[in-house]
Amino acid sequence: MTLRDDLHDLIARSASEDDAQRLGRYVDLVLADQNSFHTDDELYAWIDGIRERSAVVLERKPVTELRGWHVDGTSGEIYHESGEFFRIIGVEIKNAEREVSGWDQPFVHQKEMGVLGIVRTTFDGVDHYLLHAKAEPGNTLLFQISPTLQATYSNLKTAHGGKVPRFSEFFVGEGDRRSRVLYEKWLAEDGGRFFLKSNLNVLVSVEPQDLPEIPDDYRWFTLSQIKRFLLHDNYINPHVRSILCHI
Repeated sequence: MTLRDDLHDLIARSASEDDAQRLGRYVDLVLADQNSFHTDDELYAWIDGIRERSAVVLERKPVTELRGWHVDGTSGEIYHESGEFFRIIGVEIKNAEREVSGWDQPFVHQKEMGVLGIVRTTFDGVDHYLLHAKAEPGNTLLFQISPTLQATYSNLKTAHGGKVPRFSEFFVGEGDRRSRVLYEKWLAEDGGRFFLKSNLNVLVSVEPQDLPEIPDDYRWFTLSQIKRFLLHDNYINPHVRSILCHI
């Protein structure tokens, strides 16, 4: 019996089922839970390699030249021709009790919310979290390690004309019956940029046999690896932190 085994046995005999699961994860974290697939160095090489090989090019353009986006001639609001995604609106703030008593500013206003989800699966007795090397055009270094699913409902409805986001079947629709919800809370977005915006943060448990083939831009991380990656600049994106903050 290892120290980890002894501690897990003690917890199982002296704590409730819910407390035992939570305390067991703390034990694994303290004892540097072992990833069944990838070392830290392999995970750094994976995300750094994706960043280096990326062919994505960003170019600043006038808003009036953006395909599919329009500026309302009366209000000045910026909106997508589909009516989906978001609008850029103007807001006047009064009696703010801040550095100044009031100001005007633009806000990102979405009529719908988003879903941020992570799949957790147990391999060799250790919890593993499926994370995605996701590119967002506003990201520092473009690619950051992101949740399994990071999508607005417009994305899920393919309003962009593209594909349904991968692994969405474990979080929405009929397919989510194959997953067990471990955590599900609405958490607010940055109120300095988004107007009345929240996202549904979800952690689900999925049995290994129910998983599809894992694409190369996804990797399994243990909780201790995620925490170690947080000690370095611009690897773990903020949504991963918000989903796992309760652990």
